[in-house]
Amino acid sequence: MSAALVLGSAAVVSSLGALWWALSGPRPVRAPVDLGGVRPPVDDLRTMALQRGAHERAVEPLLARLGRWAQRYTPQGRIAGLEQRLLLAGTPAGWTVERVLAAKLLVAGGSGALGVLRLLAAPSGIALVLVIALVTVGFFVPDLILRHKADQRQEQVKRTLADAIDQLTVTVQAGLGLDAAMARVAARTRGPLGYELARVGQDVRAGMARSAALAAMTERVQVPELRHVVLALAQADRLGVPVAKTLQVQSSELRVKRRQYAEEQAMKLPVKILFPTVLCILPALFVVVLGPAALSIYENLVKG
Repeated sequence: MSAALVLGSAAVVSSLGALWWALSGPRPVRAPVDLGGVRPPVDDLRTMALQRGAHERAVEPLLARLGRWAQRYTPQGRIAGLEQRLLLAGTPAGWTVERVLAAKLLVAGGSGALGVLRLLAAPSGIALVLVIALVTVGFFVPDLILRHKADQRQEQVKRTLADAIDQLTVTVQAGLGLDAAMARVAARTRGPLGYELARVGQDVRAGMARSAALAAMTERVQVPELRHVVLALAQADRLGVPVAKTLQVQSSELRVKRRQYAEEQAMKLPVKILFPTVLCILPALFVVVLGPAALSIYENLVKG
């Protein structure tokens, strides 16, 4: 392997690390040394610019410019789908449409550079296919990360939904209104579900109708169980059914669904264990059990 290939590969790998550092969002700045409350005055814009870190002065404008350029040539349907995935992922800090598009281009370019170096070192048809595969995979890596974050968030909501509805039912039965009960449950619930319930309360206080705020929550968190609860609350509000009774029925159904989900995961466990058992445990077992017999047979055949 030539030195140029090694240096090029190291440069591409280090550029990918720098890309991750650039896209991971702002970092806390080290607190300045306290000199008795006296700070030097800021004379001009140049001094203000120099007080900012290199990440804010160089990397962020470059990423923003690259993201705007990519957004200009991206179809509106793709941008809408990307915005929806960001919404389902909880809109992570520092993740915007422009940043994600810039990340797609930079990761695809870095992966393609690795493939090109491999192609230049040993030209072949397989190396050309490798270049195309690396560019394609690198382009879709940010999408896979967003999908994983969205699925993880949906799973957290699904796990905490039954307990939150139980608390909401008890709080409403104790005499609180639905808005006050949601605020109390949001303060006691950790994770994305607590954040979404708190946001519903903020939307209601800002003047949005409760049904519209709950519907917006189901769009941000596309969990079927949560949608069923929201639809049941909307129907109870429209027909005049007591909210406490509706929540009690929904709580019972959610507990049953959670037990069924746990049983389903338990039934899948033997199938998941099968492949590690076959690939890892059985070969070692065969070596221990059949190894001495095979050696004995081999020695008898050789001597015979």
